[in-house]
This record gives sequence, structure tokens and C-alpha cells, in this order.
Amino acid sequence: MRSIRHLARLTSRVSVPRQSDGALVFTRHVASSSAAAEQPEPQPTHTIPPPPPPSVLSRRDRIRDAKPFSDFLTDTFHRQHDYLRISVTERCNLRCLYCMPEEGVPLSPDRNLLTSPEIVMLSSIFVSQGVSKIRLTGGEPTVRRDILPLMHQLGALRPYGLRELCITTNGISLHRKLDSMIESGLTGVNLSLDTLDPWQFQIMTRRKGFDAVQKSIDRILEMNSLGAGVKLKINCVVMRGLNDREILPFVELTREKDLEVRFIEYMPFDGNKWSKGKMFSYNEMLDVIRGKYPDLHKVRDEKNDTSKTWKIPGFAGRLGFITSMTHNFCGTCNRLRITSDGNLKVCLFGNAEVSLRDILRKSNSGDPIDEEAFEAMKQIEMNRRQGLAGTELPLGVAPNEAELLDVIRIAVKGKKAKHAGLGELEHMKNRPMILIARQLISRAMLWSSASPAATSGYFGQQQQLRRLSSSRSLRNDKEDKNQRTARLTHVSESGSAHMVNISEKQVTSRVATAACAVHFSDDTAIKLIRENQMKKGDVLGVARVAGIMAAKRTPDLIPLCHPIAISRVSVDLEVAGNRQIEIRATVSCDGKTGVEMEALTAASSAALTVYDMCKAVDKGMKIEGLRVVLKDGGKSGRWEMP
Repeated sequence: MRSIRHLARLTSRVSVPRQSDGALVFTRHVASSSAAAEQPEPQPTHTIPPPPPPSVLSRRDRIRDAKPFSDFLTDTFHRQHDYLRISVTERCNLRCLYCMPEEGVPLSPDRNLLTSPEIVMLSSIFVSQGVSKIRLTGGEPTVRRDILPLMHQLGALRPYGLRELCITTNGISLHRKLDSMIESGLTGVNLSLDTLDPWQFQIMTRRKGFDAVQKSIDRILEMNSLGAGVKLKINCVVMRGLNDREILPFVELTREKDLEVRFIEYMPFDGNKWSKGKMFSYNEMLDVIRGKYPDLHKVRDEKNDTSKTWKIPGFAGRLGFITSMTHNFCGTCNRLRITSDGNLKVCLFGNAEVSLRDILRKSNSGDPIDEEAFEAMKQIEMNRRQGLAGTELPLGVAPNEAELLDVIRIAVKGKKAKHAGLGELEHMKNRPMILIARQLISRAMLWSSASPAATSGYFGQQQQLRRLSSSRSLRNDKEDKNQRTARLTHVSESGSAHMVNISEKQVTSRVATAACAVHFSDDTAIKLIRENQMKKGDVLGVARVAGIMAAKRTPDLIPLCHPIAISRVSVDLEVAGNRQIEIRATVSCDGKTGVEMEALTAASSAALTVYDMCKAVDKGMKIEGLRVVLKDGGKSGRWEMP
């Protein structure tokens, strides 16, 4: 195999260790870029003490005697990045409202995604430089077919400095795989759960599965009672008007259970319909909890904690708050991310990425490194190491480690002090949360097809990215000016559905009225309604309440509707003759967008309620004539149907 022969030549670049004062001195020849070649730097010499028998040094001793932290993973603000998050798949078995765009996401071809050997090789490099914690994310990591053998291979990095192996999951299938994960060395589970109501769960995730999630939680707690020692954190994204009423029920979970509930401020990602009005802030959450638990108190956080930890006296568990939007924790950020397509992302809210996958695959002639190629690589490394005792590097380290480290160092050194603020962040381009995973695939193809001079190294890629973004911005500005003709507002130029941008609109008083009618096939239902003799109760009263409630929930029912602060809803039902009920719903607000959809939702829901309560006595009913009859406010002014 040509690529493996190439590996054999690469292995010769590592010199034979020499003895010095009872220790092994290991010199790594770093392959420099063309820029570095002009100004060569002295290569680091790592002094590796001779390995004692396993019984001599405990794991605690090895941690205590760890080498100084790697410069490759230290940024210009002296933050040491010892925490690596790896997305192992783009796929997910849920469709959460805040995570997945309504129109879905295009999945990458399998060839573009990291193979398990590639994940192990990259992980080995980061662990060799000081990463002590790896978290597997997705998508949903448990849907990856080989997630269990992958975790066992990562768990094998513990002798080399890995202390924590964690997973972030929705819990749907976790209970079936948990035992094997714990055997691999699993130390922590972050389980995403945004509601404790099974019906609300189905609405928010667009899937069933609440019972399976509860089963996973119970299984973790059961395993912990047997000594598994898995830290369980339940992550709840709090959204105003959707699940903010469940804050206290989530707090109650910590009364008897040794777990941490972490409330997360709703964050903007492409396609998740973020708005500042939907964000329920950290201080608001605290106020809600203090209202019932006034003795809630702060707990001291660790240096690199993302959450602010609180506790209620007497409760077994704790509470955490992830405040990315109102109180960012960038100053102590120690996290790096590898996306499922192999890009290194130094900030969750940054859009700068660089491909480690493409560099890694150079050692295999540009092809994905499968298990067969990986085994051949390890065999070459084993042959090279024969008689060289004391090597601290795992067998999974890539042959072109030096080139990868050079790119990693440049990316880490370019990390900013903090991400954009609230006012800027909501308008920045970033991947959908489900794909803190992909976006630069097409750009990487552009880079690879461009001239070598223009694309060599990380800076060349960034320059090409800036050119691409600039030309795209100019093109979009021109198209925006030339395309003011009538078109569907919720359909993008590519034909996909999207939300209308209302950020530039003015706040005005708006009102809309919608109307419809329920026609009965005979006069039986009307007689019973007038006499209030329907078995299900007061038809008109229940329908009126249903219409009002439906108006408030319009953004949850109609995917592309903006959440708005409704100031008034009125639903009027009038019996007309012996065979008809006429319905009119009026909704008003002070905001940037109209309330026609809220009025239509209210009128139709009231009509459906009438239908539901009367269907036992009249199966020939018809709901007809749903339309907007009045609209006022906004740029178009007043409109009324004659």
C-alpha cells in the first residue's frame, strides 16, 4: 500500500532517544512550513523520566508530576486548553426546536466525516499535549454505530494523561449502552432535557421518547449507587413562554437525587429562531427560584467551570447556570472543539475553523483512514519503537503529528479574548447547533482547488475565507437592491424556508381580526348549545378560552412565526340562526410584526373546539370561511375586508 510505505518513511523522522542522567531525552523533528523554514526555530527537547513499574506510581502521582503544559494549547491570554470536545456525528434522533432548523440540515457525505481511527489519532495528539478531558458530542453521539468501540479506544488513553471521558446526549438510547460506556472509562454524562412533561417533550423535540430519557437517568443513578461514579448533569435550555414555567419542577429533581440541573440561557445558532424576547436570563431564573427557596446560596466554582453553581440547603443535588448571553465566561475558557468533519473550532461562537482532517489524511494519500490503514500505521510504529523503552506517546499518534501541532498552535494563538456580545452575537453567521460540525466543507473544496500559494497553511485558508465572504457579501447586497419585486417572504432564494428578518422594523401598535364559521347539518347542536346541554360542557365558553390560549402559542404551532408580546386577545362566538356559529378573533400588540397569524390561529382553534364538543351529535359539521377581515398597523397601514 503506497500510503503505508509513505508512513514508513515518516517514522524515520523521529530520532532514537539517547540516555542522559538516567532519563530518556526524546527529540521530535518538527516539519516546518515554508514560512517557518526561512526562520528556523530550535526544536523542543522533551526529557522523559524512565518509566517505573506500574505499582510504583499511582494515577494521582502521575497527575502531580505532570510536565509543564504544552505551548501548542496555550493561547496569547495564557489560557491552557486541556478540554477537548469532539463531535462524532451530525445525526440526531430528535428534532429539538432550539437546535435543529425547521427545514432540517443537509448531512455531509460519509467520506467528509472523521472515521473512528482518525478521532483516536487526533485525540492522542491532544492528550499527548496536555488535554485531560474529552467530551463526545454530536448530533447525538449514541446514534453512531461504533460509539462503544470508539469510547473503549479513547479510554485506553488514560495511562497517557486522560482523566475524564464524558458524553453529551439526549438520553434516548443511552440506557442500552451505558454499562459498556462505564467499562470504557466514562466519567460524566450531560443529558439534555428541556421539559418534565411527556407531552411537552414531544412538542419541543418533535419526537416521542420521554420515557426512554427517564430510563437513562434512572440507570445512571442506579449505577452510581453501585459505585460507578458518573457525574450526571441535566441541561435545560430555558425559553420564555415555552418551558420557563418548569424551572421549579427541575429544581425539585435535586431534592433527593445526586445530580446537577443546569439551566442554560437560550443562545443564537443558525435556524433556531432565536430572539432576545425568548431568552430567559440568569437573573430572572434566580428570582424565580428564590421566590420559593429563599435560602438558595452560591457555591464556589472551579476555575474553568462554564456554569455558576448554586445549592439549596438539604437538597442532595445542585443547580448550575450557563450564562453565555448575559455573563460570558470567556476569560477562563479552556475548551477546544473538533467538528464531525474534522475542523478545529477554538470558540463555540466563532466562525473561524481550520481542517485537521485534511492534514491528517495526508499520511494516507488523502483517503479516509479506516481500521485497516490504522492497524498498519500502528504496526509500523510498534516496529520503530522496538527496543526504545520509555516512550510516553500512545500508538495512535499520527505520523504527521508535527504538521498537525503547528496548525493547532496557530489556531489556538489566534483565539480572541472573548466572543461577541449579545448585540452582535445574534446577528453573526454560525453553524446550527446540530452542526457544530460542518459549514466549511464547500469552502474547503474551494481552498483545495485554488492555487497552492493562495491556500498554503492556516493563514492562506483564512485569507481565502475572507475573500469568499467579502465577495458573497457584495453579491448579496447587489441582489438585495435588485430584487424588490413581489415574492414569498418566507422562502429564501435557494427555495428553502426561512424566518423573515424584522430587526430593522419599527415598533408600532398592531391589530388583526380573523373570522370563520361553523355550519351544522341540522339544528340539534344549536338547541343543545343554547340550553347548555352538551355533555362536554359550555361549548361557547370553552371555545373562547381555547382561542385565546391558541393565539399565545402561535409561534410554537406555526414554525416561522416570531414570538411576540401580545397585549390583548378577544374571541367572540355568536349563534346565528339555527345552524351556524360565527367566530371572530381580534389580537393586538405593540411590536415589529403583525398579528394576523395569531388572529387566524385563535379563530380556527375556537372553531375546532366547537367541532370537538359537538361532533357526537352532528357528524356533518363544516368549518368554513377562515380569513383575515381586518389588519392595522405597520408599514402597510390599515386594511379591511368589505
